[in-house]
Amino acid sequence: DPDMPFVPSIPEDQFILVEEGDPTVIPCRTSDPDAQVTLVNSLDKSVYALYDTKQGFIGNFPAGSYTCRTMVKGVEFKSDEFLIYIIRATSQLPVEIEALKTVYKTGETIVVTCVVFDNEVVNLQWNYPGKVKEKGLIKLDDIKVPSQKLVYTLTIPEASVKDTGDYECTARHATKEVKENKKVVITVHDKGFVHLEPQFSPLEAVNLHEVKNFVVDVQ
Repeated sequence: DPDMPFVPSIPEDQFILVEEGDPTVIPCRTSDPDAQVTLVNSLDKSVYALYDTKQGFIGNFPAGSYTCRTMVKGVEFKSDEFLIYIIRATSQLPVEIEALKTVYKTGETIVVTCVVFDNEVVNLQWNYPGKVKEKGLIKLDDIKVPSQKLVYTLTIPEASVKDTGDYECTARHATKEVKENKKVVITVHDKGFVHLEPQFSPLEAVNLHEVKNFVVDVQ
């Protein structure tokens, strides 16, 4: 089609996520398989790469903006702009879950954090007793120094006994079929209590001059 030398791209194709060091495709395809196509970066400089008419330009590209150009009967046409984002992502998905404490009283605030290491883009989901009522507040901190980690914090204000149960986070890799989940058990009591072990008899006997020790474990 001389009026449409570049096949229209969908918005999802214009944002390209690439793992560090991996090759990728800038999918500017032409309606004429014999068209001569040039790839240029945001500085309007030509970029050398292998061109496949059925896929586009193939290569290892730095992060940034790219556009394809071609000539039809002396008229220059430009493709849509393609944006490449380089992400840090390992093949493994190290995840840790942390809770400040696992036993709470009614009215206290539950705080649980899920930390994903060495991966910049993941899909993380929480499962917890109050999820149906959307009781939890979720915050994300993207920490890059001294090392990459994503810290997801789940906060449950004004906890009740119904918030007792499993708190689980599931992280899914952005580009690979890899997932990891971690779980911690949280208990919420209606009120505080003291538990003694072992339990002694109401009456304990001791012989004259005998020394008897009583060891009590208090929780």
